[in-house]
Amino acid sequence: MPTILAYAIAAVVVVLDQISKVWVERSVALYEQIRITGYFNLTKAYNEGAAFSLLADSGGWQRWFFTAVSSIVSVVLIVWIARMHRTERWLALSISLILGGAIGNLIDRVLYGHVIDFLQVHWNSESYFPSFNVADSAITGGTILLLILTFFDQPADTPADDDKETT
Repeated sequence: MPTILAYAIAAVVVVLDQISKVWVERSVALYEQIRITGYFNLTKAYNEGAAFSLLADSGGWQRWFFTAVSSIVSVVLIVWIARMHRTERWLALSISLILGGAIGNLIDRVLYGHVIDFLQVHWNSESYFPSFNVADSAITGGTILLLILTFFDQPADTPADDDKETT
């Protein structure tokens, strides 16, 4: 995958994430639940922490900590993409999704001091999964793809185990 395409994918994720968050911010009241299906709601929530609201009630320092971490991770991912070989298409896609999600949530932290979450999955209106957003979805999808590549993809220039000579 050409480097420019990988960066374009990350940019699309950022744009979709920010457009959806602006729409939710303007259209949905805080904690209002708009039922989409029996298992899915739109529910605006603010997350001052990390995944699953980790450190959300820590007094404010976490905003700058997570901003710094997201910034460093984003720079590392940008460099990683730039150094990839054109044949590493799936790896480039996975890193692009993670990069786009990291930048999308980084923008929220810098501008608002929290991440805007609004997608909510639940079971029987009793068990609720923490709310998330488009950036979180891209990070999750990219991470799953990266794990699949890590555990199951075999480099083309490495012979399969059953192709190796036995001595």
